[in-house]
Amino acid sequence: MKSDLKQLIEMQDMLSSSDFSDLAARIPITDLLEHWDLIPDPLAIRIFDSLPVETKADLLTNLSPADLGEILLKLNEQEIRQLLDEIEPDDLADFLQTVDSETRQAIWNGLSDEAKEETLFLLKFDEDDAAGLMNPRFLAIRSSISIKQALNFVRKRVSDVETIYYLYVIDYLKRLIGVVSLKDLLSHSDNTLISEIMETDVVSVLADTDQEEVARKLETYDLISMPVVDTDNKLLGIVTFDDVIDVIREEQTEDIYKMQAMSGEPEKYMDTSVFRLVLKRIPWLIVLLILGTSTTLVMSFYTGGVKESADTLSMLFPAIIGIYVPIIIGTGGNTGGQSATLIIRGLATGEIHFRDIGKILLKEILVGLMLSLFIGIVIFGRCLLFPPHATLMQAFAITSALALVVIVANLIGALAPLLISRMKMDPAVMSTPLMSTVIDVCGLVIYFEVARAFLL
Repeated sequence: MKSDLKQLIEMQDMLSSSDFSDLAARIPITDLLEHWDLIPDPLAIRIFDSLPVETKADLLTNLSPADLGEILLKLNEQEIRQLLDEIEPDDLADFLQTVDSETRQAIWNGLSDEAKEETLFLLKFDEDDAAGLMNPRFLAIRSSISIKQALNFVRKRVSDVETIYYLYVIDYLKRLIGVVSLKDLLSHSDNTLISEIMETDVVSVLADTDQEEVARKLETYDLISMPVVDTDNKLLGIVTFDDVIDVIREEQTEDIYKMQAMSGEPEKYMDTSVFRLVLKRIPWLIVLLILGTSTTLVMSFYTGGVKESADTLSMLFPAIIGIYVPIIIGTGGNTGGQSATLIIRGLATGEIHFRDIGKILLKEILVGLMLSLFIGIVIFGRCLLFPPHATLMQAFAITSALALVVIVANLIGALAPLLISRMKMDPAVMSTPLMSTVIDVCGLVIYFEVARAFLL
């Protein structure tokens, strides 16, 4: 815990109201957020009350729904309204969708009529689409005005909008026809018309564009904000870079969940109940358990569990063959997981597309061959030089099988996400756990069939 916050906690009863407020104002908001759960509730409320209204708004937008509700329910309607006036409409819409009903009512009662209208407008859209991210407060001007008029307009509206870097040019039907930056305004004479300097090739997104595509587009064009339009090209709002940072974090969290076979929406760990944590993990664990039992069928068939194959057990499977089963399936799973991760990342960033499947197939075959060569040399030496020792023929069998498993696993790892993506599903589901299970089965079949070919 940082010194200012620690000092405030230790000396809270000895400080006068003004000294308490001064010390609280010196604490960075990052420190407050990091240690908020460790601050006793009465002190947390006292600290919150002593902060400047702008800091209060910043703090509210980053607290968990539970902490947010606890604070708002202790404020009167006038205090809530003063706070909410400092918060952007898109953040207010997010609040209303995440908090409990009592807190939602307190927020709604504290909104001004204008804020209620803006919030209702935003709530019409899916929260994962561009319109669900956008801020309906932006600067829009006509192309017929001069730069002097535009600058006067900016001065009057600067406190009402989130960003003033871009001014969007609209016609009388509110259709987006151009954009001009504040830098452009300051670089030309006052009498210059907006129509003379505006950029008409405007990068925009439709209201129903997925948030991940919005983030990718904003990054590609290196923009601070991006306009959101409807199908008639009417300007609805803007998505800013700070919203995109949240989207990237959310999408990465979702991918991590799926890569580790967990379902559900991203949530803060400390705010998630035990029951919800179980719900996130149990569905895929059960699916993988059922799929994983297929490896027992393969083992049973090749090791004599099935009656018809029992007579080949002593010839086909000396003890050394069984000892190397974990190495075979482990290496195959690792190889496939690495390949899948690279392809999934390429799909997420837009670097890779399904049309590249031919090039990817060729590249991964070459990669698989090279990997199998190096891995084969290592495992061959291991079989002959270190205990438990294998015979020369057994070492050849194990090495050949492992090399083939590596090639196949590498191809599965690369192609499966591409095929899943082609079917309009999330390729992240094909990563580590599910991928390992599929490759385990394929690897065992390859291993035992190669052993049969070498040792019979």
